[in-house]
Amino acid sequence: MAVLRDRPYTNFNFLVDLGTGNQEGPDGGFEEVNLPEMWMDVIEYRNGNERENNVRKLNGLDHVGNIVLKRGVIGSLALYQWYNEVRNGQATLRNVVIQLLNEDHTSVVVTWKLSRARPVRLKWGPLNGRGKDVVFEYVELACERLEME
Repeated sequence: MAVLRDRPYTNFNFLVDLGTGNQEGPDGGFEEVNLPEMWMDVIEYRNGNERENNVRKLNGLDHVGNIVLKRGVIGSLALYQWYNEVRNGQATLRNVVIQLLNEDHTSVVVTWKLSRARPVRLKWGPLNGRGKDVVFEYVELACERLEME
């Protein structure tokens, strides 16, 4: 359940569960989460005998954009294995949960629930012979529905 307050929450305390039930440890740790947008199609309709010269606006289909998660490469193949299962035709859809925490990590203030999520893109790098940065891996997830609590 969302916790309302006057001061906005910071964006750096969050938990990610990729549908495995594990929010702790390396597989649950991400540096960045780009949350999806939501939108609804609008259907414009007008009878030919309407008295007003404007259209009615009806609700159309609901859409959810993709979510992108970023973390340093930690040697885990869990994201690749999930992606591989999906591309090989196994119906390994998961319910992913992202929770924003308050500053002292004692309570969840907002939860995003992504239903029937699956990885649709993996990316690594960059690699650089003179680099001094962390090697990152990215996973993009598509889901069928987004709920918030």
